[in-house]
Amino acid sequence: MVDTSRAFAQYELARERLPKMPPRGTATHVPDMGALTARFDVFLLDAYGVLNFGATPVPGAPERVAALQKAGKRVMVLTNGASFPAAISLQKYRSFGYDFAPEDVISSRDIMAADLAGFPPMKWGAMAHEASALGELGADITLLDDHQPSYDRAEGFLLLGAQKWSNIRQALLTRSLRAHPRPVLVGNPDIVAPYEHGLNINPGWYAHELADIAGVAPRFSGKPFAAVFEEAKHRYGDVPGSRVLMVGDTLHTDILGGAAAGVQTLLIKDYGMFRGHDVMPFIAQSGIVPDFIAPTP
Repeated sequence: MVDTSRAFAQYELARERLPKMPPRGTATHVPDMGALTARFDVFLLDAYGVLNFGATPVPGAPERVAALQKAGKRVMVLTNGASFPAAISLQKYRSFGYDFAPEDVISSRDIMAADLAGFPPMKWGAMAHEASALGELGADITLLDDHQPSYDRAEGFLLLGAQKWSNIRQALLTRSLRAHPRPVLVGNPDIVAPYEHGLNINPGWYAHELADIAGVAPRFSGKPFAAVFEEAKHRYGDVPGSRVLMVGDTLHTDILGGAAAGVQTLLIKDYGMFRGHDVMPFIAQSGIVPDFIAPTP
């Protein structure tokens, strides 16, 4: 686990690979998403830090989402969690008390799978959990381990989940890519994600490190990159960006991504990356300004 300051510094080091932040004014503080019900027709919600942190639902969030849905709002989840298919994420959200339709949950894994389908048949090595249902991706994929041959045999790499990743495995991957550059597809661009006891390192951390050290150019799926927002728009239809709200806990993924996509943004500060911190210095340093700030969903 890492602290907020270190995670923020890692995001800032990666800024050249992220979308540009369009001009914004100052953020308006609101008590919660409910205060914005009348102002927006579509609510795009991050998962970690908004719906849950680790295996714990954010207090009051299931009731807030249900109230938005009852008010006739389209509520969608844009998650960078790529370890499992969206159907499994949907089951998890339902166990927390959320009632999302399958078409309202978009995973960065879905976006990566579409990218993967554009490659010719080849052997992929995966940073992933044993239970990640890799067969569902429809490609020849082998889990990476602690032995150099598993890296050198791969013709490309998929970065889905970092639960079992280690410095040893990162060194093996770096060495292999330095010797022979190959495609790196990043299903989870997050550098960190909030859990009950702090911030866990995610695949984005390792992907940016590979870019810096091994000289590769990772192909990122999910927030803050455009494809996931384009897929969301395809699903919610002809709604102007002024009536769409991206809600998240991280400046460099949720807020930056939403702003670059031309929608409004709301930063939730008490259950995610900035839990226990004054978020304003981080906003000032990064120049990533949300349209709204709330302590809780």
